[in-house]
Amino acid sequence: MTSLARTEPPPEVGHVRSRAPVAGGRVDPDAATALALLNCAVRELCAPEQQVRVADGHLMARLPRVGVTLRARLRRPPLMSPRLAGPIEERRGGWTAVDWRRLADLIAGELELTTGTVNPEFAAQVAASRDAMELIGRRRRAGDADPFLASEQSLVAGHRFHPSPKARQGADWPAYAPELGARFPLRWLAVRADAVVEEGDVSVLDRLGPPVRDGYRVLPAHPWQLDLLRPESDAIVDLGPYGPEAVPTSSVRTVYVPDAFLKFSLDVRITNCVRKNAWYELSGAVALTRALRPVFDELACALLAEPGYRTVSVGGTRLREGLGVIVREGVRGLPGTPLLAAAIADPDGAGPAAVSRLLGDGAAPERVLAWWDAYVGHVVPPVLHAYLRHGVVLEPHLQNVLIAVDDEGTPVRAVFRDLEGTKLLHRPWESFLADLPGPVASALTYDPERGWNRVVYCLFVNHLAEVAATLADHHPSMEPALWRVVRRHVVRCAGDTPADTDGAARLRALLAGVPLPAKANLRTRWARDPDRQAAYVPVPNPLAEDLA
Repeated sequence: MTSLARTEPPPEVGHVRSRAPVAGGRVDPDAATALALLNCAVRELCAPEQQVRVADGHLMARLPRVGVTLRARLRRPPLMSPRLAGPIEERRGGWTAVDWRRLADLIAGELELTTGTVNPEFAAQVAASRDAMELIGRRRRAGDADPFLASEQSLVAGHRFHPSPKARQGADWPAYAPELGARFPLRWLAVRADAVVEEGDVSVLDRLGPPVRDGYRVLPAHPWQLDLLRPESDAIVDLGPYGPEAVPTSSVRTVYVPDAFLKFSLDVRITNCVRKNAWYELSGAVALTRALRPVFDELACALLAEPGYRTVSVGGTRLREGLGVIVREGVRGLPGTPLLAAAIADPDGAGPAAVSRLLGDGAAPERVLAWWDAYVGHVVPPVLHAYLRHGVVLEPHLQNVLIAVDDEGTPVRAVFRDLEGTKLLHRPWESFLADLPGPVASALTYDPERGWNRVVYCLFVNHLAEVAATLADHHPSMEPALWRVVRRHVVRCAGDTPADTDGAARLRALLAGVPLPAKANLRTRWARDPDRQAAYVPVPNPLAEDLA
């Protein structure tokens, strides 16, 4: 349980000047960390227990169990999640500015008293994330000349509703950090043919890899992972670095090479999880690609399919999973210029500049609404129709969606990727799932309620709310109008859904304004639960007609 000493005020530090997360084009790691912590506390601890109110242009949030009230400047009236600005202050007679360390201690104390559990890793994870932001700020260079790769490598501060969005395990991560513009050749292995396990189409690996003697196949490896694993087997020969440079994407472990993405395992914790391709996820990616191709033929969007994987059969599960690589289709051939949605939404880095480039400086409200209408029209219907018509749970969070734009910056296509979070509802896919090995089928399946929560959270809370908020940073009075656009697209989807179905009932509830589910990243990190078991907390729903 918590010690009372944790919640006592630190030595008097007095009032400090207001600091924004971005100063002079560079993220302030202290301010970004503090605001992320407060965002999480408001969403997951204070608001669900009605410990939040607005007064004098500030959002006031009370941590009731430790008996502390905090406040931060409110940039505009909140529709879903408040847009806050520093300084963050604690009421101790008057108002005294607090830093991220004090906030982390207060939040840890509240969580200990709320849950009855302790987490000795929490403070270190927050500090590691803050330190990573500082290092990135010091070493970061100009972005890649390719707009798509620049967007992949632009997320300096990360998720603003995560307590440690840039936490990374180990000392080697800067060499492979997308935010630092990393590029590196892959390491290649020659694996004896009888020790190779693969499914689907992995021909791109043979094209990219070095020549090997008869009886062997090539297998690429992430150099960081190879240094961690140090595989020892007479069936595996290390050929060293070879081929074109790989560019790490926003997920760190997935890299882009000409014509393809390669998704590797990394036996290190990045933000939430140790990033490893479980053996059942290797097979599941290929099975999902097979299932989803006809579905996406009917949806007005694109899917970066994962047609194959290759790994080894020697060394047990450790090497089978640790050296497994999933092949994902590349972006060549997509219409327009693809951009990572998270880069457009990012308030602490690329977002403001991306919005200015796409819309033009000083864009009129009509231009903003037309651009947003195109954006929402390419993202919302495919995700909702995939669930309602096909029983497919997409995971359209900001790092899983690319937005292809034309020469005028207008969205022309949504592109969905990363099948790890894509699931199937059991009933419509019962026959397909029955033909898969039990662990593979289980990992691919969600029940309807869990699947709907995931869709609604990723689509509306994680994705659209954050892009809309970035647009509203430029045009503060437009946020209600932006949500009216989203409502219109949901209404159209409801009109296409038979009224007597479960899906129609879910859409009616959505449009009536029932609270939306938001993933509880803070509570999940505190409990040290796997991301798949993350809980949800309710947040206001701005889709209701009287709210939008």
